[in-house]
Amino acid sequence: MLKSVLTAGAVTAAGPALAHSGAHLHPHDGASWLTMVAALAVLAVAGGLAVARKRTSK
Repeated sequence: MLKSVLTAGAVTAAGPALAHSGAHLHPHDGASWLTMVAALAVLAVAGGLAVARKRTSK
């Protein structure tokens, strides 16, 4: 499951770069903060799941 989530994230992140010709990997319209917020949200959810799993395994 984690592998499919990471693959989907990589494809989504590469979408804007694949939409244009040329080599550039910058987000358009100054939305670079959106990538960071999404990454932090994923880490927060993963951390919460890890803590919940550890608590239930005792």
